[in-house]
Amino acid sequence: MANQDRLYFDGQCPLCQFEIRHLDRLKEDTLVLVDVHSLTDLSSKKKEALLRTLHLETKDGEILLGLDASRHAWSKTGWGGLFAWLGWPVIKPIADAVYSVWARRRFKRRYGS
Repeated sequence: MANQDRLYFDGQCPLCQFEIRHLDRLKEDTLVLVDVHSLTDLSSKKKEALLRTLHLETKDGEILLGLDASRHAWSKTGWGGLFAWLGWPVIKPIADAVYSVWARRRFKRRYGS
């Protein structure tokens, strides 16, 4: 697993499940999908952080959050180019702000805080 990137996702979120099903079918072996709820050795604070926003840990130990994590994960498929525009300098701040609002609302609806 040291030579693989790890995407941490909320396996109890229907939208997350939908995206992960597609990623799992299309991804390269260099990406591992990890349901946060399957991790038993996390502190409650760390688990909450992983559930609040998408996290990806690269094989080199870099942590990517939110849309950066999603873009990187999709880059491990043949569809990665469709998401690259979300990283363009003019688009990225807007896309990140929209994701941030969505992630906060999603977490509040699912977990109540």
